[in-house]
Amino acid sequence: MSENQNLLAEQRRSLILDEVRRRGGVRVNELTRKLGVSDMTVRRDLDALARQGMLEKVHGGAVPVVEASTHEPGFEAKSGLELTAKEDIARAAAKLVAPGAAIALSGGTTTFALAHQLLDVPDLTVVTNSVRVADVFHAAQRTSGPRQGAATVVLTGGVRTPSDSLVGPVADQAIAALHFDLLFLGVHGISVEAGLSTPNLAEAETNRRLVQSARRVVVVADHTKWGKVGLSSFASLERIDTLVTDAGLPDEARGVVVEHLRRLVVAGEPEEGADI
Repeated sequence: MSENQNLLAEQRRSLILDEVRRRGGVRVNELTRKLGVSDMTVRRDLDALARQGMLEKVHGGAVPVVEASTHEPGFEAKSGLELTAKEDIARAAAKLVAPGAAIALSGGTTTFALAHQLLDVPDLTVVTNSVRVADVFHAAQRTSGPRQGAATVVLTGGVRTPSDSLVGPVADQAIAALHFDLLFLGVHGISVEAGLSTPNLAEAETNRRLVQSARRVVVVADHTKWGKVGLSSFASLERIDTLVTDAGLPDEARGVVVEHLRRLVVAGEPEEGADI
Protein backbone atom coordinates (compact mmCIF):
# COMPACT_ATOMS: atom_id res chain seq x y z
CA MET A 1 0.00 0.00 0.00
CA SER A 2 1.27 3.47 -0.82
CA GLU A 3 0.72 6.67 1.10
CA ASN A 4 -2.11 8.73 -0.43
CA GLN A 5 -4.25 11.23 1.43
CA ASN A 6 -6.73 11.37 -1.45
CA LEU A 7 -7.83 7.73 -1.33
CA LEU A 8 -11.59 7.29 -1.16
CA ALA A 9 -13.01 5.46 1.84
CA GLU A 10 -13.87 2.49 -0.36
CA GLN A 11 -10.30 2.28 -1.64
CA ARG A 12 -8.78 2.62 1.82
CA ARG A 13 -10.99 -0.12 3.23
CA SER A 14 -10.22 -2.44 0.34
CA LEU A 15 -6.48 -1.90 0.94
CA ILE A 16 -6.91 -2.46 4.67
CA LEU A 17 -8.75 -5.75 4.07
CA ASP A 18 -6.07 -6.92 1.66
CA GLU A 19 -3.38 -6.15 4.23
CA VAL A 20 -5.26 -7.92 7.03
CA ARG A 21 -5.79 -11.03 4.92
CA ARG A 22 -2.24 -11.07 3.57
CA ARG A 23 -0.48 -10.56 6.89
CA GLY A 24 -3.01 -12.04 9.29
CA GLY A 25 -3.40 -8.74 11.15
CA VAL A 26 -2.43 -5.06 11.17
CA ARG A 27 -1.82 -2.29 13.67
CA VAL A 28 -3.42 1.15 13.49
CA ASN A 29 -0.08 2.98 13.49
CA GLU A 30 1.14 0.87 10.54
CA LEU A 31 -1.99 1.72 8.55
CA THR A 32 -1.71 5.44 9.24
CA ARG A 33 1.82 5.47 7.82
CA LYS A 34 1.00 3.37 4.77
CA LEU A 35 -2.25 5.15 3.92
CA GLY A 36 -1.09 8.65 4.85
CA VAL A 37 -4.19 9.37 6.94
CA SER A 38 -4.91 10.06 10.60
CA ASP A 39 -5.45 7.52 13.38
CA MET A 40 -9.06 8.69 13.58
CA THR A 41 -9.65 7.92 9.89
CA VAL A 42 -8.14 4.45 10.19
CA ARG A 43 -10.19 3.69 13.31
CA ARG A 44 -13.38 4.78 11.50
CA ASP A 45 -12.47 2.50 8.60
CA LEU A 46 -11.85 -0.41 10.97
CA ASP A 47 -15.16 0.26 12.73
CA ALA A 48 -17.00 0.20 9.39
CA LEU A 49 -15.32 -3.04 8.29
CA ALA A 50 -15.99 -4.66 11.67
CA ARG A 51 -19.70 -3.74 11.45
CA GLN A 52 -19.83 -5.49 8.07
CA GLY A 53 -18.21 -8.56 9.59
CA MET A 54 -15.15 -8.28 7.36
CA LEU A 55 -12.56 -8.17 10.16
CA GLU A 56 -12.32 -8.25 13.93
CA LYS A 57 -11.01 -5.28 15.88
CA VAL A 58 -8.43 -5.99 18.56
CA HIS A 59 -6.47 -3.67 20.83
CA GLY A 60 -4.37 -1.43 18.59
CA GLY A 61 -5.43 -2.98 15.29
CA ALA A 62 -7.44 -5.69 13.53
CA VAL A 63 -7.29 -9.37 12.57
CA PRO A 64 -9.19 -11.48 10.03
CA VAL A 65 -12.55 -12.98 10.87
CA VAL A 66 -12.46 -16.75 10.79
CA GLU A 67 -15.65 -17.57 8.90
CA ALA A 68 -17.51 -20.84 9.21
CA SER A 69 -17.94 -22.69 5.93
CA THR A 70 -21.70 -22.12 6.32
CA HIS A 71 -21.45 -18.34 6.74
CA GLU A 72 -23.32 -16.55 3.97
CA PRO A 73 -23.18 -12.71 3.92
CA GLY A 74 -26.21 -10.89 2.54
CA PHE A 75 -26.23 -8.99 -0.74
CA GLU A 76 -25.93 -5.58 0.91
CA ALA A 77 -22.93 -6.64 2.98
CA LYS A 78 -21.11 -8.00 -0.07
CA SER A 79 -22.06 -5.13 -2.38
CA GLY A 80 -19.82 -2.69 -0.51
CA LEU A 81 -16.67 -4.80 -0.96
CA GLU A 82 -14.11 -4.61 -3.78
CA LEU A 83 -16.30 -2.21 -5.77
CA THR A 84 -13.57 -1.07 -8.13
CA ALA A 85 -12.44 -4.64 -8.82
CA LYS A 86 -16.01 -5.74 -9.53
CA GLU A 87 -16.57 -2.90 -11.99
CA ASP A 88 -13.30 -3.72 -13.77
CA ILE A 89 -14.23 -7.40 -13.94
CA ALA A 90 -17.71 -6.56 -15.24
CA ARG A 91 -16.33 -4.45 -18.08
CA ALA A 92 -13.87 -7.17 -19.07
CA ALA A 93 -16.51 -9.91 -18.91
CA ALA A 94 -18.99 -7.91 -21.00
CA LYS A 95 -16.54 -8.02 -23.90
CA LEU A 96 -17.08 -11.77 -24.08
CA VAL A 97 -20.77 -11.37 -24.98
CA ALA A 98 -21.85 -11.21 -28.60
CA PRO A 99 -25.15 -9.63 -29.74
CA GLY A 100 -27.97 -12.16 -29.93
CA ALA A 101 -26.40 -14.62 -27.48
CA ALA A 102 -28.31 -16.67 -24.94
CA ILE A 103 -26.55 -16.17 -21.62
CA ALA A 104 -27.13 -16.96 -17.98
CA LEU A 105 -26.13 -14.89 -14.96
CA SER A 106 -26.06 -16.44 -11.51
CA GLY A 107 -26.64 -14.52 -8.32
CA GLY A 108 -23.94 -12.31 -6.82
CA THR A 109 -22.70 -8.75 -6.65
CA THR A 110 -20.21 -9.21 -9.50
CA THR A 111 -22.85 -10.58 -11.87
CA PHE A 112 -25.03 -7.66 -10.75
CA ALA A 113 -22.27 -5.28 -11.90
CA LEU A 114 -21.98 -7.24 -15.15
CA ALA A 115 -25.71 -6.87 -15.84
CA HIS A 116 -25.29 -3.10 -15.98
CA GLN A 117 -22.54 -3.49 -18.59
CA LEU A 118 -24.78 -5.65 -20.79
CA LEU A 119 -27.70 -3.25 -21.15
CA ASP A 120 -26.51 -1.96 -24.52
CA VAL A 121 -25.72 -5.38 -26.03
CA PRO A 122 -28.59 -6.00 -28.47
CA ASP A 123 -30.93 -8.98 -28.68
CA LEU A 124 -29.70 -10.89 -25.65
CA THR A 125 -31.68 -13.63 -23.98
CA VAL A 126 -30.76 -13.54 -20.30
CA VAL A 127 -31.56 -16.41 -17.94
CA THR A 128 -30.98 -15.61 -14.29
CA ASN A 129 -31.85 -16.85 -10.82
CA SER A 130 -30.91 -13.45 -9.38
CA VAL A 131 -33.68 -11.04 -8.45
CA ARG A 132 -31.14 -8.21 -8.46
CA VAL A 133 -29.87 -9.02 -11.95
CA ALA A 134 -33.40 -9.24 -13.35
CA ASP A 135 -34.22 -5.87 -11.77
CA VAL A 136 -31.30 -4.23 -13.64
CA PHE A 137 -32.80 -5.14 -17.02
CA HIS A 138 -36.40 -4.43 -15.99
CA ALA A 139 -35.46 -1.03 -14.54
CA ALA A 140 -33.69 -0.08 -17.78
CA GLN A 141 -36.80 -0.95 -19.77
CA ARG A 142 -39.02 1.04 -17.43
CA THR A 143 -36.72 4.06 -17.74
CA SER A 144 -36.18 4.06 -21.50
CA GLY A 145 -39.42 2.37 -22.53
CA PRO A 146 -39.73 -0.46 -25.06
CA ARG A 147 -36.83 -0.43 -27.49
CA GLN A 148 -35.67 -2.65 -30.30
CA GLY A 149 -32.93 -5.05 -29.27
CA ALA A 150 -33.75 -4.94 -25.54
CA ALA A 151 -32.86 -8.11 -23.66
CA THR A 152 -35.40 -10.84 -23.09
CA VAL A 153 -35.10 -11.82 -19.43
CA VAL A 154 -36.08 -15.21 -18.01
CA LEU A 155 -36.19 -15.19 -14.20
CA THR A 156 -36.36 -18.61 -12.57
CA GLY A 157 -38.63 -19.18 -9.63
CA GLY A 158 -37.42 -20.57 -6.35
CA VAL A 159 -36.69 -19.76 -2.74
CA ARG A 160 -34.78 -16.55 -2.05
CA THR A 161 -31.35 -16.76 -0.35
CA PRO A 162 -29.57 -14.03 1.70
CA SER A 163 -27.71 -13.10 -1.51
CA ASP A 164 -31.05 -12.59 -3.33
CA SER A 165 -30.65 -15.68 -5.52
CA LEU A 166 -33.56 -17.99 -6.27
CA VAL A 167 -32.73 -21.63 -5.53
CA GLY A 168 -34.39 -24.97 -4.85
CA PRO A 169 -36.42 -27.47 -6.89
CA VAL A 170 -38.43 -24.87 -8.82
CA ALA A 171 -35.29 -23.06 -9.98
CA ASP A 172 -33.49 -26.33 -10.69
CA GLN A 173 -36.32 -27.64 -12.87
CA ALA A 174 -36.57 -24.41 -14.86
CA ILE A 175 -32.83 -24.28 -15.50
CA ALA A 176 -32.60 -27.97 -16.46
CA ALA A 177 -34.98 -27.34 -19.39
CA LEU A 178 -32.85 -24.53 -20.84
CA HIS A 179 -29.58 -24.29 -22.75
CA PHE A 180 -27.40 -21.20 -23.06
CA ASP A 181 -24.21 -20.20 -24.82
CA LEU A 182 -22.46 -18.62 -21.85
CA LEU A 183 -22.90 -18.83 -18.10
CA PHE A 184 -21.45 -16.01 -15.99
CA LEU A 185 -21.05 -17.40 -12.53
CA GLY A 186 -20.36 -15.54 -9.31
CA VAL A 187 -18.84 -17.62 -6.53
CA HIS A 188 -18.32 -17.52 -2.78
CA GLY A 189 -14.99 -19.31 -3.03
CA ILE A 190 -12.61 -20.86 -5.54
CA SER A 191 -9.71 -23.20 -4.82
CA VAL A 192 -7.79 -26.06 -6.42
CA GLU A 193 -9.00 -28.62 -3.88
CA ALA A 194 -12.66 -27.60 -3.56
CA GLY A 195 -13.20 -26.01 -6.97
CA LEU A 196 -16.18 -23.63 -6.85
CA SER A 197 -18.08 -23.60 -3.58
CA THR A 198 -20.86 -21.87 -1.67
CA PRO A 199 -22.08 -21.92 1.96
CA ASN A 200 -25.67 -22.62 0.81
CA LEU A 201 -26.51 -26.24 -0.03
CA ALA A 202 -29.56 -25.38 -2.14
CA GLU A 203 -27.62 -22.72 -4.05
CA ALA A 204 -24.88 -25.27 -4.76
CA GLU A 205 -27.39 -27.56 -6.45
CA THR A 206 -28.89 -24.71 -8.48
CA ASN A 207 -25.41 -23.58 -9.55
CA ARG A 208 -24.66 -27.17 -10.52
CA ARG A 209 -27.70 -27.11 -12.82
CA LEU A 210 -26.58 -23.81 -14.33
CA VAL A 211 -23.17 -25.29 -15.11
CA GLN A 212 -24.73 -28.37 -16.69
CA SER A 213 -26.95 -26.24 -18.96
CA ALA A 214 -24.12 -24.01 -20.22
CA ARG A 215 -22.00 -24.56 -23.30
CA ARG A 216 -19.25 -22.43 -21.75
CA VAL A 217 -18.72 -21.33 -18.14
CA VAL A 218 -17.17 -17.99 -17.20
CA VAL A 219 -16.45 -17.35 -13.51
CA VAL A 220 -16.40 -13.68 -12.50
CA ALA A 221 -14.62 -13.36 -9.15
CA ASP A 222 -12.32 -10.81 -7.54
CA HIS A 223 -9.03 -11.90 -6.03
CA THR A 224 -10.41 -12.19 -2.48
CA LYS A 225 -12.44 -15.27 -3.53
CA TRP A 226 -9.26 -17.26 -4.27
CA GLY A 227 -8.54 -19.79 -1.53
CA LYS A 228 -11.98 -19.50 0.09
CA VAL A 229 -13.96 -22.70 0.60
CA GLY A 230 -17.69 -22.85 1.33
CA LEU A 231 -19.68 -25.77 2.71
CA SER A 232 -20.64 -27.28 -0.65
CA SER A 233 -18.65 -27.64 -3.87
CA PHE A 234 -20.58 -27.60 -7.14
CA ALA A 235 -17.95 -27.60 -9.92
CA SER A 236 -14.29 -28.45 -10.39
CA LEU A 237 -11.83 -25.97 -11.88
CA GLU A 238 -11.61 -28.14 -15.00
CA ARG A 239 -15.29 -27.46 -15.72
CA ILE A 240 -14.59 -23.71 -16.03
CA ASP A 241 -13.64 -22.28 -19.40
CA THR A 242 -12.64 -18.78 -18.26
CA LEU A 243 -11.89 -16.92 -15.04
CA VAL A 244 -12.31 -13.15 -15.19
CA THR A 245 -10.65 -11.55 -12.17
CA ASP A 246 -8.76 -8.41 -11.13
CA ALA A 247 -5.09 -7.50 -10.89
CA GLY A 248 -4.99 -8.33 -7.18
CA LEU A 249 -4.78 -12.06 -7.92
CA PRO A 250 -1.28 -13.16 -6.78
CA ASP A 251 1.21 -14.53 -9.32
CA GLU A 252 1.22 -17.92 -7.63
CA ALA A 253 -2.56 -18.20 -7.97
CA ARG A 254 -2.38 -17.10 -11.60
CA GLY A 255 0.02 -19.94 -12.34
CA VAL A 256 -2.36 -22.45 -10.75
CA VAL A 257 -5.34 -21.05 -12.68
CA VAL A 258 -3.52 -21.29 -16.00
CA GLU A 259 -2.74 -24.96 -15.28
CA HIS A 260 -6.40 -25.86 -14.68
CA LEU A 261 -8.46 -23.45 -16.81
CA ARG A 262 -8.54 -22.79 -20.52
CA ARG A 263 -8.37 -19.03 -20.17
CA LEU A 264 -7.50 -16.36 -17.59
CA VAL A 265 -8.64 -12.78 -18.11
CA VAL A 266 -7.22 -10.19 -15.71
CA ALA A 267 -9.17 -6.95 -16.01
CA GLY A 268 -6.99 -4.08 -17.17
CA GLU A 269 -4.07 -6.27 -18.25
CA PRO A 270 -3.15 -7.51 -21.74
CA GLU A 271 -4.35 -11.04 -22.30
CA GLU A 272 -2.38 -13.98 -23.55
CA GLY A 273 -4.12 -16.87 -25.30
CA ALA A 274 -6.94 -17.54 -27.71
CA ASP A 275 -10.38 -16.02 -27.75
CA ILE A 276 -13.20 -17.76 -25.99
